[in-house]
Amino acid sequence: MSDLPEPIPAATLILMRKAEGAPEILMMERAGHMAFAAGALVFPGGRIEPQDEALGSRFAEADAAARIAAIRETIEETGIAAGLVPAPDAEAARRLRQDLAGGAAFGRALEQLCLAPELEALTPFARWCPNFRETRRFDTLFYLAEAPRGIKAQADEAEAVRAFWATAEAVLADVNAGRAHVIFPTRRNLERLARFGSIEEARADASRHQVQKITPWVEERDGREWVCIPEDIGYPVTAELLETARRR
Repeated sequence: MSDLPEPIPAATLILMRKAEGAPEILMMERAGHMAFAAGALVFPGGRIEPQDEALGSRFAEADAAARIAAIRETIEETGIAAGLVPAPDAEAARRLRQDLAGGAAFGRALEQLCLAPELEALTPFARWCPNFRETRRFDTLFYLAEAPRGIKAQADEAEAVRAFWATAEAVLADVNAGRAHVIFPTRRNLERLARFGSIEEARADASRHQVQKITPWVEERDGREWVCIPEDIGYPVTAELLETARRR
């Protein structure tokens, strides 16, 4: 019998915006005191709450609660209000974030601003459920979305020390140089995202690969242990030495 904790359902939003050259992605650096991925660079996201389930029940999509959680968590953590109609301006996004911070239910906060979730604006990209021995373990759905214009990202100081835009290649360069660190799923997703020249390319790639739950495993190759994932689901790197995977 496994002594791993039960995975917590969660959702993550990979926000992309156009830039010269490769698109930029919204990243956060988690605070050092966090129980999960302390100090790591991550995409905004978090657990799926009962309020997300309640609001999601109004929609036909089977994963509606996860999409809503990804939208809500991104607003709470960065102030960026993506996946809503009509697209809120900076002031509406600020009020929405403020209402959520004050304990308002997401559905009610949206209604007060005459906003609604636009679930089709989110493209399913991946699902990760690692079995690493962490304090908390998540079963996370990842979505792609285009960032709205005119809203500045600002990290929630309770959970992160900064929110910033960078290309996937630039983030990986910082990780490789030891200036930052990421957990295993984030690195694999960044490597996949670094191949795309636009969000349209990223969405097209996502449509070619059915989302399936990825649970990495360890196998021995030539006397060394490797952390592996399936080879046919869109990732350019499917194995990493266990010793380096632990140090990222």
